[in-house]
Amino acid sequence: MDYRKHIVIDPAIRSGKPCVKGTRITVYDVLGYLAAGMSVEQVVADFPTLKTEDVRACLAFAADRERKLAVA
Repeated sequence: MDYRKHIVIDPAIRSGKPCVKGTRITVYDVLGYLAAGMSVEQVVADFPTLKTEDVRACLAFAADRERKLAVA
């Protein structure tokens, strides 16, 4: 999945935190809901501006960022 179609970083939106395109919902928020036990379907139901692909893009973004972390 190319998460870049769904995730944007804009200094004018949420202080430059990665957000779902067209929303003010951060990747951090979505990951937090999933980590708390919500399903993808529940997240999408609670946030009608999100689509399933957006939630999956948040996961792909986090995985890519984790992959790029330097090992000390």
